[in-house]
Parts: sequence; C-alpha cells; structure tokens
Amino acid sequence: MMINIAIDGPAGAGKSTAAKAAAAKLGFIYVDTGALYRAVGINALRRNIETTDVEGVISTLDGLSISIRFIDGTQHVYIGDEDVSVDIRLPEASMAASNVSKIPEVRAFLFDLQRNLAAENNCVMDGRDIGTVVLPDAQIKIFLTASPEIRAKRRYNELIEKGTPVDFDVLLAEIIQRDYNDSHREIAPLKPSEDGIVIDTSGMTIDETADIIVDLVNKL
Repeated sequence: MMINIAIDGPAGAGKSTAAKAAAAKLGFIYVDTGALYRAVGINALRRNIETTDVEGVISTLDGLSISIRFIDGTQHVYIGDEDVSVDIRLPEASMAASNVSKIPEVRAFLFDLQRNLAAENNCVMDGRDIGTVVLPDAQIKIFLTASPEIRAKRRYNELIEKGTPVDFDVLLAEIIQRDYNDSHREIAPLKPSEDGIVIDTSGMTIDETADIIVDLVNKL
C-alpha cells in the first residue's frame, strides 16, 4: 500500500516548498495539484476566455490534455507537449486558478489524474482539498497556514528572485481575496480535515516544517 501525505492550506503558507522538501527527504514524489488548476486557468486566458466565465472555461476542457512529468525529481506541468511550469507561476495564474477551481467540471476533470498519481506512488500531495476530498484516506493530513502578510511577503520574494516585477500591496490584496474565495466556494471549500494536523508556519523555516512531516511518517 502506498503512503500518501495530504497537505492543504492557503496560498503562500509554504505548502509547495515544505511538501517538496519532505518528499525529497522521504524519497517520495511530490505532486503540486494547484499547478494543475493554474494550467487550466492559463489555458483559458490564452484563449481570451475570462476565468469567471464558467461556460467558457468548461468549453476549454474539451480536448485539453494536462499532464505531470517528473524530470530529475522535479514536477513539470504540460499542456499538450508544452511545458508551462514557468507560465503557471505568473501572478495572473493565481487568481485564474482560484476562479476555475470553483467549477465542478474542472475539479472532476483533474480528479482522476490526482488520485491515480497517489494510487501508484508514495507521494506528498499539496493543494486546497487534498485531505478533505481528493485523498480522504491519506495516512497523514496536514493543514499549513500563516498570516496573510507573511504569505504575501514569501510570494513577493519568490517572484522577485525569478525576475518577475510585482507590487507587494497588490499581491497582499490578491491573497486576501483568494483566501475568501477558496474558503467560501460551494464545492470543496478550503478548510482543515477533521483529522488533520494544523501547523502555523509563520515563524518556521522550510526545513523545520519538512522535518515535522518526516517525523509523522516515521511514526506510522
């Protein structure tokens, strides 16, 4: 039986970096499900369809091929044969992901891909409804959080390091808006699972967070 670790939490809580670090320490694959929703959102925007246009977004799913490939242990997201791993990290992709993730047809479209990866691999999977919906039977469920200001600062530093110009106040406003959107959507709202472990990462390093996850696995 494969070991699955579900990590949920709001944008900028450290999910991706902590999950990636924990997966490396454990020798598991790391699956960033948020990247899949970003890919759906970016695909819609490229077709000049607003991600708030539900029917328009649904129409883009017909014939859409999104896949994950692991290159040197790193997750890459593809639309067809194009690696969009850089494009999905642009600021506009975050709100696009929040918008399309409200659409049941989008969630169903990505659901099997996520579950199949978990069924076939020991994995650390992060997102916003992994422990509650995608992998409700995961052996370990964690909900990472931090204040909006700290999360905005983390994302700001990440984008600046990549050479992407961004306004901190705009980024903070987007994170606060996305928190509201994600926690109030009708389908799979962002919340800790009843049997999940809540960890506030505000004053923690990535290694400290990853070590907590590894310790939980070692206690199984």
